[in-house]
Amino acid sequence: MTDTKLRFPAEWEPQAAILIAWPHAATDWAERLGDVEETYIALVAAITRFQPVLICVADDDVETYAEIRLRSNRVDMTHVRFVTVAYDDTWLRDSGPITLRAGNHFRLLDFCFTAWGGKFEAGQDDRLVEALSTQGVFGNTPRQRIEFALEGGAIETDGDGTLLTTWQCLHERHPGLDRAELSAKLADWLQQDRVLWLDHGALEGDDTDAHIDTLARFAPGNTIVFQACDDAADSHYADLKAMADDIAALRSKDGQPYRLFPLPWAKPVWDAGRRLAASYANYLIINGAVLMPAYGDANDASAAAVLAQAYPGREVVPVPCRALIWQNGSLHCITMQLPQGLL
Repeated sequence: MTDTKLRFPAEWEPQAAILIAWPHAATDWAERLGDVEETYIALVAAITRFQPVLICVADDDVETYAEIRLRSNRVDMTHVRFVTVAYDDTWLRDSGPITLRAGNHFRLLDFCFTAWGGKFEAGQDDRLVEALSTQGVFGNTPRQRIEFALEGGAIETDGDGTLLTTWQCLHERHPGLDRAELSAKLADWLQQDRVLWLDHGALEGDDTDAHIDTLARFAPGNTIVFQACDDAADSHYADLKAMADDIAALRSKDGQPYRLFPLPWAKPVWDAGRRLAASYANYLIINGAVLMPAYGDANDASAAAVLAQAYPGREVVPVPCRALIWQNGSLHCITMQLPQGLL
C-alpha cells in the first residue's frame, strides 16, 4: 500500500497521544464523581508511562482541579496537555475524531454523534471534533464532516482494509439501509476493502446497541480477541456462544480462519438491581502496552494473561473500571487514540 492512499490505521500502530475528557459536575458522572475521578487518575498515570495524553477540560477551574489531582498522584505531567472545549459527557471513543492517514498526511472523519440514537443530549459532543480542529489541536489536518450517525466504538479495523462491526448497532442507527448499502458506505468513508458483520452478541447494561468494542477486537497477525461466557446459567450464555460461532466462521483476507483468543467472563456486577456490562474486551491499546479494564473480579488476572498472549511484547496494565460501568461503558469507551504525527 502506497503512502498516497488514505487508510484507517489499526489501534496498535504508533500513536501520538490518547484523547480523553475530564469528568466534572455538569456531566452524567456528577452523582459518583469521586469514584470515577479515581479511574481517570489511574488511566492518565498508566498512559503517561508510555506516551502523551491530551485531556479536554470544560473550563479553567476543571483544568486546575484535574492538574492538582494528577500532580498529587505523582503523574508525569510532562506527558499531559490540556485543551479547553465544551462537551456534554466523556465518551470520546464515540464523539472524538476517527483518523485516516496517508503517510504523514491525515484526515479527520467527523461523523454525526447522536448519543447512541438520541438516548441523551449530545449537541456539544457532536461539535467536539470541529471545536478541537478550529482551535488548531490537529494542526492543519482537514476535517470531513459526514452526516451519518456512527460511533468509533461501533467499528474495529485491522489496519489492512478489514472492518468488523455488529448488525444490531448499525441497523438500529440506520433501519432504512440494508447490509450491502451499509457495507458500501462504511468501506467508502473508512477506506476499507471489506466489512465483516456479527449477527449475535450484546451485553446487558450496554446502551450502545452492541458496540463491537465491548464484544470483539482485532489483534496483530489475523487475530480476534473476544468476550466469551462460560457460565451456562448466565443470561448472556446463548447469545455469546452464537457470537463465538459467528467469529469462528469469519475468514481473513487470505481465506484462513482467524486466531481466536476468548476472554474470561466476569461475575455479574449489579447496581440498584441493574446488571452492568463488565466486558474485558473494552481494553485500550497504547504504545508498548495494553490497558485492561479491571473489575475487582477473580478473572481479572486471567483476562490479563489472555491479552498478554494476543499482544506479545506489550505490558498489560490493569485500570480499575468498576466506576465506569455504572454509566454503561468502560475503558475503551472513554478514550480515542491519535496516530503518530497527527499532533
